[in-house]
Parts: sequence; C-alpha cells; structure tokens
Amino acid sequence: MNIYFKAEDLAVGYNGNALISDINIELEQGKILTMIGPNGAGKSTILKSVTGQLELVGGTVFLENMKLGDINPKTLAQNMAVVLTERIRPELMTCAELVAMGRYPYTNMFGKLTAEDEEAVREALERVHGMSLKDRDFMTLSDGQKQRIMLARAICQEPKVLILDEPTAYLDIRYKVELLEILKELANSRGTTIIMSLHEIELALKVSDYIMCVNGDKIAAYGTPEEVMAKTSIAKLYDMDQAAFEKWFPHLMH
Repeated sequence: MNIYFKAEDLAVGYNGNALISDINIELEQGKILTMIGPNGAGKSTILKSVTGQLELVGGTVFLENMKLGDINPKTLAQNMAVVLTERIRPELMTCAELVAMGRYPYTNMFGKLTAEDEEAVREALERVHGMSLKDRDFMTLSDGQKQRIMLARAICQEPKVLILDEPTAYLDIRYKVELLEILKELANSRGTTIIMSLHEIELALKVSDYIMCVNGDKIAAYGTPEEVMAKTSIAKLYDMDQAAFEKWFPHLMH
C-alpha cells in the first residue's frame, strides 16, 4: 500500500490553542477522503492546517514521507493544489489567465507558458465545462462559475494531492454531480489523492473512499463510508433529534 499523504497526531487551532487534536490520516494515491460535520466544527481549520496555511499546534504532515515544512514552495506547488472557500478578487483577469496560474510552478523564471502549458489550460477548462468562459473577466462570473474555474486552475496544476473546502458550494445539483464526477475521475485516472469537506452527506458517502466525522475537540469517526455509517449516529453528529433524522433521511439509516 503506497501511502502518499499522512497526518500524524495533529492538533489544529489558532494562536497555539488546539481546537481539535489526535487527528491521524493515512491516504493512498488515488483515494478520496471527505470530512463531514456541522458548520463551525473545524473542517476548514483542519484543511488550512494540512496545507500549511495555518501553523500546526502539534503533529506532522507528510507528503510521500517528506515533512510538509521541509518541502520548498515550488516543489510543494507541484504536488499540492488547494481550493478554499475564500473569495479571491483578481483584477482584470480572464478565466483562461486565472487557470494558467496553475502552470506557474512548472514555468521558467519569466513565467512564460509553453505550448504544453497552453494545452494543459485548455484541457482543464474542458474538464469543468468552462471553455465558453475562457475569455470572460473572472469577476463577472456567478459564484458557481467561479467555483468551476478555480477547480480548473487546481486541475491545471496537476497536483498529486488536491485539497478542497466545500467545492460544491454555490453549485446547482447538475454541477455538484459533475464536479464530483470530475474529482472521482482525477482520482481514478491520475491517481490524485483528494481531501475535501462537504455538507451533502449523501454525496459524500457516494464519492468517498474514507469519511471523517468532525465535531468537538476530537474526530468523532474515521473509516470507510460503511464503517462510519455502522458505528456513528449521523443525527448525533449534527445535533439532530433521532426521530426527525429518521423521518427525513430514512435512506441513511442502517
């Protein structure tokens, strides 16, 4: 088993204060881990911490046996792409130009794109059905369109690990499903290891190889979808009345 991403005894939080501790993850190449849990549970904090955007309170993150902190920025950018929920505001950039930023870890010191880079931009836009948007100013797009373009930029980066925070936010059901199909195809065909958070429990169970339930100061459960559903009360995770949960989500009951 080729473990590409590993988080060992992580504690995450702010200003040296741990909000969640004892986080342990081992992921093979081409596997998808999805974090579920209520708003404010700490999913985004974990994702920002494993990408190095927040300083770890404790523990270590490894990419292919290398400590995250020991990897130089250019090499890290060639191995990890991140799509978080913060809104970026690029000034006067077309969608194609924004997607092309994903190629900069591979360009020379002048940032000049090669024909191969241009082809990678085109393929990434096609994957997210974004070719019709390529010449549009990014800031004129809808939230859903922006989400697809940001995913295209990450795909263009050709990472071995892709980190996404609520990637289906702002998308209607058609594009939610299409986006998850894209992620599944990246995992299967490219061997991309994917870590993300989702609100939609049903979609998380369908797309994921592993589920992590986040709530409180510890991880509530971690395992395959079947293992998590068998040993975890999803109603309790979301602080719902069990009877109400069973009424509205009978298909999630075991």
